[in-house]
Amino acid sequence: MSEPHDTPRQLTIRAAATGAVLGALLVPCNVYSGLKIGWSFNMSIAAALLSCGFWGIARRGLGERRVVPWGLLENNVNQTCASSAASIISAGLVAPIPALTILTGQTLSWPVMAIWLFTVSCIGVLVGLALRKQMLIIQELPFPSGIATAETVREIYAEGREATSRVRYLLGGGLLSASTKLFADFIYQLPQVGPAMGLGALRLPTITTRSLGFVLDPSFLMIGFGAIVGLKVGLSLLLGAGVAWGFLAPWLFATGRVPLPIDGQTVYGTAVEFLLWPGVAMMVTSALVSFSFTLPGVFRSVLGSQASSTNVDECELNSGVSKRLLAIGFVLATLATTIAQVSIFGIEPHMGLLAVMLTFVLAVVAARVSGETGIPPIGALGKVTQLTFGFVNPTNVTENLMTANVTGGAAGQCSDLLHDLKAGLLLGASVRAQAAAQFLGVLVGSLAGSAAYLVLIPDPATMLLTKEWPAPAVATWKAVAELFRDGIDAAPSGALTASIIGAIVGAALAIVQKLLPDKRADWCPSAVSLGLAFVIPAFNSISLCLGAALAAIATRLAPEWSRRFVLPIAAGLVAGESLAGVASALTTLLFSS
Repeated sequence: MSEPHDTPRQLTIRAAATGAVLGALLVPCNVYSGLKIGWSFNMSIAAALLSCGFWGIARRGLGERRVVPWGLLENNVNQTCASSAASIISAGLVAPIPALTILTGQTLSWPVMAIWLFTVSCIGVLVGLALRKQMLIIQELPFPSGIATAETVREIYAEGREATSRVRYLLGGGLLSASTKLFADFIYQLPQVGPAMGLGALRLPTITTRSLGFVLDPSFLMIGFGAIVGLKVGLSLLLGAGVAWGFLAPWLFATGRVPLPIDGQTVYGTAVEFLLWPGVAMMVTSALVSFSFTLPGVFRSVLGSQASSTNVDECELNSGVSKRLLAIGFVLATLATTIAQVSIFGIEPHMGLLAVMLTFVLAVVAARVSGETGIPPIGALGKVTQLTFGFVNPTNVTENLMTANVTGGAAGQCSDLLHDLKAGLLLGASVRAQAAAQFLGVLVGSLAGSAAYLVLIPDPATMLLTKEWPAPAVATWKAVAELFRDGIDAAPSGALTASIIGAIVGAALAIVQKLLPDKRADWCPSAVSLGLAFVIPAFNSISLCLGAALAAIATRLAPEWSRRFVLPIAAGLVAGESLAGVASALTTLLFSS
């Protein structure tokens, strides 16, 4: 496939502006959901649909002569920019940055935080551009999100009114979710629904199934996320909630291993201090074991690249960004990121430089894994860096967290760009146009994402790791840093044993998942989801499972309708409540000041 670099109407002013505006609007959604359940949503398809709807309305309202058609390749630039901005949370906003504040008290101002996010993310963009030829053309890795985006964009342009129909469902879901959230915040707090069955048999008269979290929560965001992640993850979360909050939490209270909540404490806040240890161990070991299975493929791809490159048209391989510009970019990014680590966090220069060098290697691995599975192993790679620097300098919490922040942020942006470049390759887009859009998205996301974080969480130490803001990613990064700083003796009594059991379960499930045939592997619980259910309230897991079940039922009963509309509805539910939550927090901040 040859790539037309001179195709008109790609990197236009309106394409860049549309992507920047949508990115600024969508990045708070990922900040919000990331602090709620530790997950984010790929915004490429949502941005493509929203831009079609906006420019379609503008053309009908202002006249076809004044507004030229919103082109497919312009839309590709728009979605590249918007998804880049929305994925900025991988640069630390929902994990190492708040964990650092909780552990050390260090806070970052808006300009400093934005500079840090931008610097870290630029490394990932550069690595992604350097890997484009190897990953997309020589190895022809699928990058599933990129394929899905390309197919969706082609479909909505081929079928005319398809985009309008999907946008209506997306906006409808968003309106429902946002209005419910705003109603609950400003008019009447919607109650959680569920019986309050006592646990007198366990001599726990003050603990009920309701206080343990086994209720239906009026949150459409969780239902939307459940529809996105699928039935396997949803059922795994429900199973994990049953084990953690239906069995372990009551047992911990009954045996006195965890004190009963007093003086306004919640069951969640008291029990999660213990449960996060086996939950985090399960998530970390599962991610690392799954990640280790991909290493042989990475090594084979690197060793076999020279042999396979002879079969590819040389003109196609050399298209895109020049090697000279990439080399200059790598030098500048290395200097900038090292200086940022030293000046902002006081990390020693040689340790900061080591973190950047390690990041270049691990970003390649992240690209390979994401190319095959569609899931960037940001958490696993962050833990690799945390473990590396934990053994080198175990007592330095700041160094442990922020060097790993460099790795995770770069891995996230590298993976996001390669998915977008995959979509661009299938659509015949310009690599240079997408590269410019990605850098613009990183800039917009750094500014808007840091602002959204500071508005939502002005006091991380008191607001996070609570029932309202479980922040499971923060709990994971914080636990690893604390483990090196304080040792296992600082953990609650029995946490070491629980962590070992959790680690064994996580590793075993990851191995079984890999060894089973694909059809049987679908019935194997997800260890990461099981571990996550230990850290978030049970009602979140129930809502996520409910959303997954509803999507599965819809797919069974109406497969064609579901293929077209389930994802837009789910994206609308996620975006609507997230944006309403940010607006609610901003309104509260303005009136309180």
